[in-house]
Amino acid sequence: MKNFRTAGALLVALYTYCAGAIAGTVSVAVAANFADPVQRIAAAFEQATGHKADVSLGATGKFYAQIRNGAPFDVLLSADEDTPRKLEEEGAAVASTRFVYAVGKLVLWSPKPGVVDDRGAVLGGGNFEHLAICNPKLAPYGAAAVETMKALGSYDRLAATFVEGENISQAYQFVATGNAQLGFVALSQVMQDGKLRAGSAWIVPQSLYRPLRQAALLLDHGKDNAAARAWLDWLRRDDTKALIRGYGYETP
Repeated sequence: MKNFRTAGALLVALYTYCAGAIAGTVSVAVAANFADPVQRIAAAFEQATGHKADVSLGATGKFYAQIRNGAPFDVLLSADEDTPRKLEEEGAAVASTRFVYAVGKLVLWSPKPGVVDDRGAVLGGGNFEHLAICNPKLAPYGAAAVETMKALGSYDRLAATFVEGENISQAYQFVATGNAQLGFVALSQVMQDGKLRAGSAWIVPQSLYRPLRQAALLLDHGKDNAAARAWLDWLRRDDTKALIRGYGYETP
C-alpha cells in the first residue's frame, strides 16, 4: 500500500511538473471598456489551464497603430469589428480567427443619484459644466457617444462641455473623480453581476449608435503560441459568456 501511495504521489508530481513546463503566456491587447471582465477571465483561465494572460489595456485605435508598428501582442480584443477586420486584411493577423466576443452598450452615467434621468433628458437642459467622453478617433465608445448626441441634435451645443479622455477608462475616471458631472462610458464599467454599482444612469438605446460589436483576433505574432489559441477558445466557453453578460454586454 505504501508503494502504491508513493507511486501515485510521483505521478501527481510528474503531471504538475509537465503541466507547468508546457504552460505559456499570451500577450493580450484589450479595449479599455473590457477591463473588469478580462481580469476575472484571466484569473480563471490561468487557474484552469496554467497559461498566463498578460493583459494590456488601452484604446483600440492606439493598439492598431502599435500592432502595425510591430508591438508583440498575440491577441487583440477590440472594441469594434472594423479594426480586427482591417488587421486581417493587411496581413497582420491569422485568417479566419476573428469572432465577436461581446456586444457593448453605451451609458450616460453619474456617480451621484438623481443626476441622470432614465431618458437622457439631462442632455437637453441639465445643469452641468463638464461632460466626459473618450476620443472618438481612437475609441469606438467615443464615436458612439458622438453619434448619439448628433442623433439627438445636441452635439453642437454640448461640444463646449466635453472633457475628453484618450480611452474609455480615462473618461470614466473624469466622472468618478468629479472632474465631470456626468459622462458617456461603457455599461460594463458601472455594472457587475447584472446590477448598477452606484449613481444614476441612462442606458442609451442602441438605435442611436452603430452596434458596438467587439471582435477578438489572433495576431500574426501569436500564430504559433498555444496559449494564445487556448485563450481564444476560453472566450467562447459558456461560463465565460455568462460572466461577460453580467457586465451588461450581449454575447453572440
